[in-house]
Amino acid sequence: MIDVMQALQRAIRLPLIAIALFGFTAAAPAQHKPSAAALATAHQLIDITGATNLFRPLIAGVIEQAKTPFLQQNPALAGELKQIAAKINTEMEPRFSEITDHVAMLYATRFTEPELKAILAFYQSPAGKKLLAEQPQVIDASMAFAQSWANKLSDQVVDMMREELKKRGHPM
Repeated sequence: MIDVMQALQRAIRLPLIAIALFGFTAAAPAQHKPSAAALATAHQLIDITGATNLFRPLIAGVIEQAKTPFLQQNPALAGELKQIAAKINTEMEPRFSEITDHVAMLYATRFTEPELKAILAFYQSPAGKKLLAEQPQVIDASMAFAQSWANKLSDQVVDMMREELKKRGHPM
């Protein structure tokens, strides 16, 4: 069970990071009950930004992870488990809306309907479309740079610590 939970956490972590990077958070949640129109606009926002695609692998990932203990106990079950997984995936597909409905509710409670419409209009504009198209590459390049930068910074910090320890009489 712990393995399944860890896999689920890993499967969820990437979409959540992506959502954060794509600017889907608000500084302070608004305190209002969203209208049906606000929820519908929030759903459109989720679709246009590709967030739906980010969450799409969750069900299949959970199902795949759930097969692992059975395969460890009996590898001969692989064929049957593949068939069972396909059946369960089909049965679980309607539950996908639980995720998108919840995310839409998060948006609709943090943004007013006019704000959601303005955000949606931006993403439908040429600049918004370009942002959606280019942002994955910008994020990838940013993450690669940040990793390299952090590695260099780490080396510098280690050198600085070593130097300070030497000054304090510790052989390094």
